[in-house]
Amino acid sequence: MDRININTEKTISNGKIPAIISHFWIIGIIIAFALNLNEKNTFTSFYIRQMIGLNLVQLLNGVLIYKSLGATASWIVGVFLFIGWIISLFGSFKGEEKLIPYIGEYFQKWFIGF
Repeated sequence: MDRININTEKTISNGKIPAIISHFWIIGIIIAFALNLNEKNTFTSFYIRQMIGLNLVQLLNGVLIYKSLGATASWIVGVFLFIGWIISLFGSFKGEEKLIPYIGEYFQKWFIGF
């Protein structure tokens, strides 16, 4: 095994628990961020960015879509967000950087500082 694969496996191994924790709403993001502060782990940072974006979209769903388009539209968006959350959570368990479909790459660009 070459050095890059060993470092990648070690990075994933060290960042897996905080990455999983980041999936548990805002408190999970705060805990994962605190765990990732001293030693930046790229795997954990990836999932922190995903979950910051997903939580913001969920907030906008509750505020804007619900009020302007109604409960049915908000429910439909909520189902898609939940599916994205499941995909992301399973990716973190498997040690893969799984983007949330359609919006995940934007989260990675917008929240690059995390």
